[in-house]
Amino acid sequence: MIKTVQSPMKKLHLASSLLTLSLILFSNQVWSEKADREKPINIEADSAHMDDKTSTAVFKGNVVLTQGTLLIKGDTLTVMQENDEFKQGVAVGESAYFRQKREGYEDYIEGEAHQIEFDALTDQLTMKTNAKLWREGDEVQGNFIHYDALTETFTVNGDGQANGTSTTSGGRVKAIIQPKSNTDP
Repeated sequence: MIKTVQSPMKKLHLASSLLTLSLILFSNQVWSEKADREKPINIEADSAHMDDKTSTAVFKGNVVLTQGTLLIKGDTLTVMQENDEFKQGVAVGESAYFRQKREGYEDYIEGEAHQIEFDALTDQLTMKTNAKLWREGDEVQGNFIHYDALTETFTVNGDGQANGTSTTSGGRVKAIIQPKSNTDP
């Protein structure tokens, strides 16, 4: 058996690169435009079913949601409200997609998965099945991605389970980190 040993500097560089990726992709302060929350939500779809009793609306067919720089697309979008405020959205599709401009920057963070859930009350994003997040060439993939904007932490699992304890073997987590020039901040 051949054993590969990495130098401590190489391990430190890898750890530093992964930390940088997590901060770049998921930092609450640079993740999204704060002004987006003050803009109206616009939703287009082929059909909609709204239930005032449960404060839930289900949009189906080529759904497109925009709010400022935020763009969400899916085959189906379920929107839940609480006290007349947006509470949670769930986009589902072969390739549900979102994009949003980062606060203070001219670039966007983008993602896709079969299911994208956003809880506005807790600032948590969950992506399930073939989940992928990217920004300027940096990318992270897995079958489950969860991001908590309040604690600025994220979890990526290849098996699709929130706690990584699936009884089935399978998927792996993948990260692509682009080299940064010495002039990058």
